[in-house]
Amino acid sequence: MIAENIASFKKELPPEVTLVAVSKFHPAESILEAYSAGQRVFGENRPQELSKKAPALPSDIEWHFLGHLQTNKLKMVLPYASLVESIDSLHLLEAVNQWGKDNSRVVNVLLELHVAAETTKQGFGEDEILDILFRADSFKYIRFCGLMGMATNTPEEETVDADFARLEDFFLYLRDLFPEYEDFKVLSMGMSSDWRIALAHGSTSVRIGTAIFGERSAECNNSSRSW
Repeated sequence: MIAENIASFKKELPPEVTLVAVSKFHPAESILEAYSAGQRVFGENRPQELSKKAPALPSDIEWHFLGHLQTNKLKMVLPYASLVESIDSLHLLEAVNQWGKDNSRVVNVLLELHVAAETTKQGFGEDEILDILFRADSFKYIRFCGLMGMATNTPEEETVDADFARLEDFFLYLRDLFPEYEDFKVLSMGMSSDWRIALAHGSTSVRIGTAIFGERSAECNNSSRSW
């Protein structure tokens, strides 16, 4: 079933859109089934899981970290993640930059823009992101690759559409304002329930979990982030 789901998404997604298979809470066997079907980009949102899975699975897997990252867990994530999609505070950004300096590595990140109605979701405001990018030179061990965002968790498609439209508009505004940031190309938005709406608003990367791997346990479904 996983292989069939991967094949279905590959047919539907434009070739320039990255499919991130969100494998959190799923065993290595499920990841290997997706891998055998040609999937190479996977997303995890718990540091402990990523630090256990990454060394045990094929080395050509590209791991994206998606969850809220605490600064005391950086050593469990940054050695393995090719992209940290969920930079949601200046404190975290500064800590990641320091880790990069200490380890002689430039870390690829997305800045998470808060657009959803829920106050429980993390992320920057637009002014905060502008402030960071205006002084990006002070983060010498960070490569700013784009934006990530999550729409409001609601069945009302008009609300989801408006959230993604705001993300798209701000992303394009930043691309125009900072043409010197050539790596600022990723707009990560869209999950199992809303990826088609996200594509209509220019998403370059969709994060799909349930529609690939199936439902998770009750404990997992209580997570604040539903993919």
